[in-house]
Amino acid sequence: MTTIHLTTNIKAPIQLVFDLSRDISVHEASTSNTREKAIAGVTSGKINLGETVTWRAKHFGIYLTHTSLITAFESPTYFVDEMTEGAFKSLHHEHLFKEVDSGTEMTDIFNYEVPYSIFGKLFNYFILKSYLTKFLLERNKHIKSSAESLALKN
Repeated sequence: MTTIHLTTNIKAPIQLVFDLSRDISVHEASTSNTREKAIAGVTSGKINLGETVTWRAKHFGIYLTHTSLITAFESPTYFVDEMTEGAFKSLHHEHLFKEVDSGTEMTDIFNYEVPYSIFGKLFNYFILKSYLTKFLLERNKHIKSSAESLALKN
């Protein structure tokens, strides 16, 4: 199991950050470089407990699909999405939100297992973990920018 742990500080209210983090169109905008698109399940608006979304995106030159289910949800502090179908052996992504003096601390705990035995482990070690970290950082950068921009307007 590999874990990626990221923390992003955002100068915006916790509810706004929480809502943007589960908004399908915000996710699509943050992943434009991989052409990520919701193609089944919840394909617009905000995803909630017990709901699924299937994503189609181009990674490493090929289109892949990935279905996630929201398995835990406590607004505005926590939600979990878990892969039900996709390229990973398993994937469990915790999204945590904490009110701080400067706004919101958003934390990702992204746990995954790769298939294909030693070949998957080597691919993960040399390429995949770095790729996924950059992918999540880009997503978080977009959420931060959107939230802080919206917070200034209100």
